[in-house]
Amino acid sequence: MEAPFANRQEAGLRLAAALREYAGREGVIVLGLPRGGVLVAQALAQELCLPLDVFMVRKLGLPGFEELALGAIASGGVRVLNDEIVAGFPGAAELIESVAAREFLELQRRESLYRHDHPPRQLQGHVVIVVDDGLATGASMRAAVAALRCHRCARIIVAIPVAPTDTCRDLRPQTDELICLIESDNFRSVGEFYEDFTQVEDDEVRRLLLCR
Repeated sequence: MEAPFANRQEAGLRLAAALREYAGREGVIVLGLPRGGVLVAQALAQELCLPLDVFMVRKLGLPGFEELALGAIASGGVRVLNDEIVAGFPGAAELIESVAAREFLELQRRESLYRHDHPPRQLQGHVVIVVDDGLATGASMRAAVAALRCHRCARIIVAIPVAPTDTCRDLRPQTDELICLIESDNFRSVGEFYEDFTQVEDDEVRRLLLCR
């Protein structure tokens, strides 16, 4: 069966078509979640003639089972936990502190690397379109939305190519608008919806942001 998206760039263009009303509008910023979300966001921002920036989020993966998210952290020290998963692990509090400390250092490293010494864009009062290449549990996006609320954005729009139906249902009330091109009841992984889901490296993210 052919995957719905050829690559992240195509996914970004298809999201742009769904967000055409924001094309060229003053006070709108596109934010990509690294790494893969930046490629989707870049294609969307370029198509709609909107400014692009990166918003830093790190998933708190369970050691040994990193795809299982205990939660996530975002710029500004915001932390969101997956209560259902955390409740199933005795001693989870100590584990989370250890994982969060490590991931915070990686978040800082990447933010410094990606920004090229450029300060983050001013978000207060702006409409922000937050983009990723897909969601599974949604922990990273929930952390991003919570952190963006602290910036007093005028409106927070989450734009994603694909996610499980229940993740969209749980996330939608936390946003001002959620655009998801494919809400799947039989979701296994984000990658299965792409023909090309090659891992994105830091250098590619740097290059795209340098050209923004």
